[in-house]
Amino acid sequence: MARSVLADAARVARWADTALGPGRACGTTDGKATLSVTSAELAGRELGLTTAQVQADWDIARLAGLVEVHGDSARPGWRLRAWDRDDSAVLRGWVALFDAWSLAHPEPAGQEPAAVAEVVSAMPQVLSFLQLSAGPVPVAQLLDLLQQRVTELRTERCEVPYDGPRPDLPEQPEQPEDDDTPLDPLLDWALGALASVGALTYGDGQATLTPLGNWAVWVKLEQICVAAQSPAGNIEQAAEDMLRGCAQLRPNAARAEYRAWLAARPVGSAVTELLKAARGEDALLRGLAFEALRVVGAPAEPDVRAVADEPTLRPYALLWLAEHDGADPEDAHEVLTRQEATWLWVDTAAAVADHGEAPMLVRHLESAIQPTVPMLLDEVRAVGHPRTVQVLVALAAAHPDPALAKAVRRAAFQVHTGGS
Repeated sequence: MARSVLADAARVARWADTALGPGRACGTTDGKATLSVTSAELAGRELGLTTAQVQADWDIARLAGLVEVHGDSARPGWRLRAWDRDDSAVLRGWVALFDAWSLAHPEPAGQEPAAVAEVVSAMPQVLSFLQLSAGPVPVAQLLDLLQQRVTELRTERCEVPYDGPRPDLPEQPEQPEDDDTPLDPLLDWALGALASVGALTYGDGQATLTPLGNWAVWVKLEQICVAAQSPAGNIEQAAEDMLRGCAQLRPNAARAEYRAWLAARPVGSAVTELLKAARGEDALLRGLAFEALRVVGAPAEPDVRAVADEPTLRPYALLWLAEHDGADPEDAHEVLTRQEATWLWVDTAAAVADHGEAPMLVRHLESAIQPTVPMLLDEVRAVGHPRTVQVLVALAAAHPDPALAKAVRRAAFQVHTGGS
């Protein structure tokens, strides 16, 4: 079902891979990562779609990680590369779209931003009720539940003692002035948006979770990570598959697998293969590849030093070289500039969002070098990592602090739209 939901987006992403690659027509011209009108019209003619359909599918492809935009050019994301061979990549792409439902289907004009944020924060409870109901639920019942949850959120904010601004959190929310804002249109928007991403069906005055939506809610409620078991025969696998097989192993067991894999092939070709895997779009594999290169040790130094100028690999290479030169692993991060450290934080967060559990992503927030969350968000937005929107949306969905989650969602929206 995830494949069918994302099929149109994948089709446009594959078209972009062919038509908007290096030396071809520019795909983004407004600095907001939106498909240019000229490119959208060209895609529409070739794919038999309207320009609006192409632009909508392009937007979904970006949110699902099927396509990544770098400056004014686009390239396929790792999920699109793995589309035909890895069902979990397709499923993770859909989960990313599910988490970003409020971006995929923006709220109607004229709504109070505070009320919109409250509804977004309240929808997990509505979805949980739908999941527990295991069948159609009247919209009127969902509206009552939504109103109760929004009231609880407003009460919780008012009960928080206020001792002046805290530098480590977004600005403190004031007492809401929109208590009388009708929630009917916002519930209609939220249910329609969730239906548009395949999480539920909505019509005839009732809503029902789809099997895919039921699975997603269950996973998030139970904080269960969908992860493949380590496959047998890692020694015979290519580097990328070997690294995927080791992803769920404990560090010592993974290092044993790396040593066995390295022993079965010439060092030069093994290093080349690991660096090729590190250049892919899956941030988890990037980190694991450099862990395997640490097992290689000195023979890998020339190759690692040679890739230190590649933006995607530079933070990892600099840390590897610092440790190789004798730096304490706890202090090796000092060789990175602030921008490189921020880029690495986003890249690592992308790996956690793709392959880890929600609490891990929340804990990752504490590892940022920025002393406050607003400073982190400002620098994350400026660093230009292609997965920034997905990381921020996942962090907002995972974080238990409503005020912080709201600020992170706002930052995700600003990156998504190219605003400030």
